[in-house]
Amino acid sequence: MPERNRPGRRRPPYGGRRRSRGAAVALGLALALLATACGSSDGSDFAGRRLDNPWPAADVALTDTDGASYSLATDTRENAVTLLFFGYTHCPDLCPLVMNNVAAAMNRLSDEDRERVGMVFVTTDPARDDEAALRRYLDSYDPSFVGLTGDLDTIIEVGKPVKVYVSDGQQLPTGGYDLGGHTTSVLGLQDGEATVVWNEETTAPEYADDIHTLLDDRTQGD
Repeated sequence: MPERNRPGRRRPPYGGRRRSRGAAVALGLALALLATACGSSDGSDFAGRRLDNPWPAADVALTDTDGASYSLATDTRENAVTLLFFGYTHCPDLCPLVMNNVAAAMNRLSDEDRERVGMVFVTTDPARDDEAALRRYLDSYDPSFVGLTGDLDTIIEVGKPVKVYVSDGQQLPTGGYDLGGHTTSVLGLQDGEATVVWNEETTAPEYADDIHTLLDDRTQGD
């Protein structure tokens, strides 16, 4: 509301108020441009953040729980959508929260849609999370989930292109990293690129609804 004139207080000249209003408009435009650069929700009920400029995944080989080579840039392309999460099996809180919600979201999908969606878990604690440890951990959520490990430097390299800065986390006694408070996001990969980011507060119904939207968009685009 406009400020009323008060005794002893001079009202600013019109030109001054116009300049202030112009500065406010300029600031608003700058913030709007920044939001557009980072991503958008396209005005729908989409819970995640769609990236206007997708982040290409690294074409660097890690090792899956069968001992085979696996690249996020190429091997995820067999799915219409692949969910990607960086964590570790001894994570006490955020990792189980995220993984439970992702697993529950998968159960909400139809069998047909479920066949088109993958889930990849990359360990940030490779000293403890070998192939067998990852397989036991992921089987408790969904046996179809892919687990990836490798040497720590390679894992750090794989994270950077998708804005997961592993070495910025809290270092564990084993030499790995806990990303709680840094990067606990789930990424949605399509055609080898991260196109969506979900935060750790995303619920199972929200994941499922967003996945349906992404699959519908892909079907319409084919």
